[in-house]
Amino acid sequence: MPQGNDVTIWIAFSAGILSFLSPCVLPLIPSYITYITGLSFGQVKESHPGAKVRFTVLLHSLTFILGFSVVFISLGALAGLASSAFQSHLREGLIWIQRVGGVLVFLFGVHLTGLFHFGVLLGEKRVHLQRKPGGFVGTFLVGIAFAAGWTPCIGPILGTILAMTAGTSSSVGHGVFLLAVYSAGLGVPFLLSGLLFHSFLSAFNRFRKHIRLIEIGTGALLMVVGVLLFFDMFSRLSGYLYRYLPMTG
Repeated sequence: MPQGNDVTIWIAFSAGILSFLSPCVLPLIPSYITYITGLSFGQVKESHPGAKVRFTVLLHSLTFILGFSVVFISLGALAGLASSAFQSHLREGLIWIQRVGGVLVFLFGVHLTGLFHFGVLLGEKRVHLQRKPGGFVGTFLVGIAFAAGWTPCIGPILGTILAMTAGTSSSVGHGVFLLAVYSAGLGVPFLLSGLLFHSFLSAFNRFRKHIRLIEIGTGALLMVVGVLLFFDMFSRLSGYLYRYLPMTG
């Protein structure tokens, strides 16, 4: 794997975590957990829930994560396919995909910071399930619906990873891998929140007042990533990391 890809992997995982912390995901975590598990709020918020409750939360959380991961990974495969197909036909023109992607990512960052809102580009397209089907199939479908909820919060972050995939990926496999890493960044904190629900609620009550600052910081980071992508600087950045942090190699 090229050195430049090491940077994109860390960016993808961090983007998943930032998606989890976004204003349209984090406040809804308690509702999602009780919805997919079928447990009451009182059952999951106990400081020491029983083994049956923990096992139920674990299995349904993993199924939910699998549902949205399938959608995100499929998008990554499509982005990787588009990139590899373009390279095979016009390899020297790949830089223009990176530049267009860089501009889009920069605009995503501007949108998140609140400096300017692109309502037409980033309008909400959410899929709703009025009634959850029973069992793990239902939980899986909820995960798919969650992924299809392209909200103004998570859309720019996911769009950034797809733009990076199209601009820097050389194969479908790398596109799949990059979006799997993004899904892990989103899925791991969700799983931990379910298993440690009582601690999550306490932490969330302290953290919620900082959500807007996190969103602004995320927007600023996306603007930086857009500039790096536009000027094809990921490989150069990786070179510096390998020079000064040899343990990453």
